[in-house]
Amino acid sequence: MSKHGASRMRVAVVGSGQACAPHFRSLKDLQDELELAWVIGRDVARLAALELPAGTRTSTRLEDLLDDATVQAVLVLTPANTHLDIVRRVAGAGKHVLVEKPLEVSLDKAQQLVEVCERVGVKLAVMLQHRMREAALALAQLVASGTLGDLVSASASVRWWRPQSYYDEPGRGTLARDGGGVLMTQAIHTLDLLLSLTGMPDKVSAMANTSALHRMECEDTVAAVLHYPNGAIGSIDATTAAYPGFPERIALNFTGGSATLEAGECHAELLDGQTFHAGRRQASGSGANMMAFDHQAHRAVLQDFVAAIRTQAEPAVTGRSALQVHRLIAAMMVSSGSGAAVSLTA
Repeated sequence: MSKHGASRMRVAVVGSGQACAPHFRSLKDLQDELELAWVIGRDVARLAALELPAGTRTSTRLEDLLDDATVQAVLVLTPANTHLDIVRRVAGAGKHVLVEKPLEVSLDKAQQLVEVCERVGVKLAVMLQHRMREAALALAQLVASGTLGDLVSASASVRWWRPQSYYDEPGRGTLARDGGGVLMTQAIHTLDLLLSLTGMPDKVSAMANTSALHRMECEDTVAAVLHYPNGAIGSIDATTAAYPGFPERIALNFTGGSATLEAGECHAELLDGQTFHAGRRQASGSGANMMAFDHQAHRAVLQDFVAAIRTQAEPAVTGRSALQVHRLIAAMMVSSGSGAAVSLTA
């Protein structure tokens, strides 16, 4: 029994790569609420090397998990190009899904994934954890209150560093496995958070290329201009070619003041003299060590997902809401290819 008096929810993980580490730490933190029943992976040796709770079973067969009717929820932590197939099977077995970002390698496949879960009636949450950081939640509340007024301008800067050895790993930075470069793999977190704060722009113009610092298929440097329905203008600067890597930053200017999010901290100043501060300084894996961040926001997304299942509510980061950042990224790449602005109005 958990400390809340309810039996622990049995969950499973599909995937056993390096990126699973913050998820396993989150599961350990929430062991009073969750029981890790299965870990499914392709590599037997990697599965054997995992330090798992007593009673957790491992397998290379997804069918073993699907056949276990006691498992209520599944964390899908595999490469992006596998998500749709796995989620289709997991949701078809009636199990709720928490999927790593991005949803899939293309907007079309991402939409299919969301629709699969909606059609069968299972919860779908996405690990876009920047929304659940303390500073981001505080700023979202401040923006929603109307205290800052109307949006005037916005900027998002993701100036990260990845060495060539990162892209030498099979599949990294490819369309086939990742669906793109810096936008789909790194900047997606900050862009998703930006959209959650400002809403969707109605038009984007972008330029993307691969710098001389990397040998890779997809883009490592992007600049874009956003136009919002109310006339506000935004800018995006995203790269993995900025050595040694810098904290991502969102800056928002409103009719009543300004606000910034940087390195886990929020600071806002209003025209009437009020100031607001929230959060704490933290790393985000912006440099060569991509795992140099704590897992608190991961844990918050997971805990919210479990609460949504128990209370039959919607998760904080739904699959449908995550489609917005996929739409923006797809439009940015179309704009870069065509040299023209792309409309984002439905």
